Amino acid sequence: MPAHPAEPAGPAGPGDPGDPGDPGTRRPLDHIGRIQAAWARERPEIDVSPQGVIGRLHRVAGLLTEQLCVVYRRFGLSEGEFDVLAALRRAGPPYERAPGELAAHTMVTTGAMTKRIDRLERGGLVTRRRASDDGRGRVVGLTPAGRELIDQAFAEHMRNERRLLDALPPGDAAHLEALLTSWLAEIEPPRDA
Repeated sequence: MPAHPAEPAGPAGPGDPGDPGDPGTRRPLDHIGRIQAAWARERPEIDVSPQGVIGRLHRVAGLLTEQLCVVYRRFGLSEGEFDVLAALRRAGPPYERAPGELAAHTMVTTGAMTKRIDRLERGGLVTRRRASDDGRGRVVGLTPAGRELIDQAFAEHMRNERRLLDALPPGDAAHLEALLTSWLAEIEPPRDA
C-alpha cells in the first residue's frame, strides 16, 4: 500500500497546511494535523486520512461541549441536568415523562438518570409521583420553578449556540448541517418520534 501524505490534500482552511508549493499559504497544523503527521511518520503504511474528519469532529464536539457547559453552569446545572429539564419541557403540558422515557430522550442509562433526577428533585426543579395507570411506575414532572429555569436557560443556550455557529459563513453552516444530517442517518437511522 502506498504511503499517505502527512498533510491532508485539498484547499487550505483553518489549521490546514495550505498549498505545500506556496510558502505564503502554509498555516500551522492544528491538533489533529499534528497527530496525523506523527502517525504518518511512524506508520506510513496506514491511511491516517480518516482522522482528518473523525478526529476533528471529535475535537470540535469536545470544545463545543465546554462552551455549552459555561451556560449550563450559569444556571446551576450540569449538562445532564439541563438535558433532563429540556426533555421535560419539550414534552409539553403537563411536562412529565417516565424515567425510562427521559433516559431515551437524553440517551443516558437509567442509573445515571436516577442520579440526575435526585439532584433536580432536591433543588425543587422536578417532582416524582406514582403513575396513575401503573402504581409501580413513576412519573417525573417539572415544577413551576423548573419550568421557569429551563425556559431561561434554553433561551441563553440558543444564543450561545448561535454565537458559536456564527463563526462559520452561513452557506458553510447550512452545508455542514446537510452533510451531518446525511451521515447521521447512515449511522443512526431516523425513527418516528
